[in-house]
Amino acid sequence: MNMLPFPETPAPEDEAREKGRLLFAGPVTFVKGVVAMSGLPPADRVEVCFAGRSNVGKSSLINALTGRKTLARASNTPGRTQEINYFALGEERYMVDLPGYGYAEAPVAIVAKWQALLKSYLAGRQTLRRAFVLIDMRHGVKAVDAEILALLDRSAVTFQVVLTKADKINRAEREATLAQVRGALAKHPAAYPELVVTSSEKGEGIVTLRAIIAGLE
Repeated sequence: MNMLPFPETPAPEDEAREKGRLLFAGPVTFVKGVVAMSGLPPADRVEVCFAGRSNVGKSSLINALTGRKTLARASNTPGRTQEINYFALGEERYMVDLPGYGYAEAPVAIVAKWQALLKSYLAGRQTLRRAFVLIDMRHGVKAVDAEILALLDRSAVTFQVVLTKADKINRAEREATLAQVRGALAKHPAAYPELVVTSSEKGEGIVTLRAIIAGLE
């Protein structure tokens, strides 16, 4: 029995796997980009959101989940995503791409506006069932992640850490990162007690993450 704190999520059972496959095999459409709380679509279905510092691989992960290469635009320019971007998974789920955080290139006033919108969304969206916080497997939890994790705690939003770019490091580095992340998450009451390790390029963890999203009620 795995007694590690924050173990990796086990592979989904066949039923959960199929539920996840069907959800993401169905229509996935871009709904709108939101720049103010007043622009949010009706809160009429379960939604999940993806948060992460700039260049953590968020767009690549969303594209891998949906099997669509250009659904979420990837960019090497930190802070490119300036809006809360809504995607509909059929008629039963919203998948929300939040602005990246931790960027240095964007003007201070722009950063402040994005951060305020992010805080309002996380604190005020009642249909938000889980936030997936993306952490680069090569770096682990950094100081820049601390504010978003604390905000999720204060907002009582359950968040689950998704480690990205697992294909970029070796086994020893992987274990070291997992240990660091587990230690960091022990301080956060809103943290969901399982980790998802992914590689958008190799497909690792994608089936598991689809099943998790499809299973949220």
